[in-house]
Amino acid sequence: MTMKRKIISIDDTKCTGCGQCIPDCPEGALQIIDGKARLVSDLFCDGLGACIGTCPEGAISIIEREAEPYDEQKVMAVIVTQGIPVIKAHLEHLAGHGETALYNEAIEYLIENSIPIPDHKPPVMKKPVPFGTRSGRNTHSAVCHAGPHEPNPFAGCPGEAAMNIPKEVTHTGHQQAIVGMSKSELRQWPVQLALLNPAASYFQNADLLISADCTPFAYGEFHQEFLKGRILIIFCPKLDTDIEGYISKLAAIFSLHAIKSITILRMEVPCCGGVRHVVEKALEKSQKTIPVDEKTVTINGSIV
Repeated sequence: MTMKRKIISIDDTKCTGCGQCIPDCPEGALQIIDGKARLVSDLFCDGLGACIGTCPEGAISIIEREAEPYDEQKVMAVIVTQGIPVIKAHLEHLAGHGETALYNEAIEYLIENSIPIPDHKPPVMKKPVPFGTRSGRNTHSAVCHAGPHEPNPFAGCPGEAAMNIPKEVTHTGHQQAIVGMSKSELRQWPVQLALLNPAASYFQNADLLISADCTPFAYGEFHQEFLKGRILIIFCPKLDTDIEGYISKLAAIFSLHAIKSITILRMEVPCCGGVRHVVEKALEKSQKTIPVDEKTVTINGSIV
């Protein structure tokens, strides 16, 4: 199945076959054949044009045409055979062009295949992109719309934009409370695991609170005793469907950042034990050792 998308085009009349474009295409889409640079597979060309700048003859351009969809999984299979520097260059190539869905796919591939993630500059995200869906470059985690009109499939929901939530600090070092209200200790947005971007900067050097959805409602001192000073991740191990995707996303968070500690907060009901299972599998996948403390909340609102 083909689709209309951006892809490179090579002008045979200008190409001298010098090969200078080849090193700048670690995806493996270009080869020198019969003395000319050739695009050997649509599947390997992301259409971002990294090869254009090194062509001394100006023989390479970007066009739109019917082409097979770019396949990040097949590209990564080629990339990893070329070593850590090429993996790093590819990740930064995707990050620099804002291709976050593809970047997340590449990170997931490395984790799934137990390949070390090199130090690199991650993308700067304005909105999260679903992780573990392999759904391509126009993936968005949700669409905001109101009224009867058709939603724009390329418009991300502003309510999902990743952000830090700074806390006001008084001269005594305590957060400024709102008069008449218990203060919120939430430090970031979003909080639902399905919406989180693994590359978000607030994960660096963080203490994580990984909580079942129900615990904040059952435990009255949730903000003060557990959320304060921590970055929050919530999900439901019983009702959420993409548990394997959750494991991959958490593994990516653990791999990309220095995580100081993990606190698991779950309900006493048996199905809530899945929270610990997801965390353990993610730690195993990321090959990270991070201190884990687990607390259980009873239905009547106490801590076991």
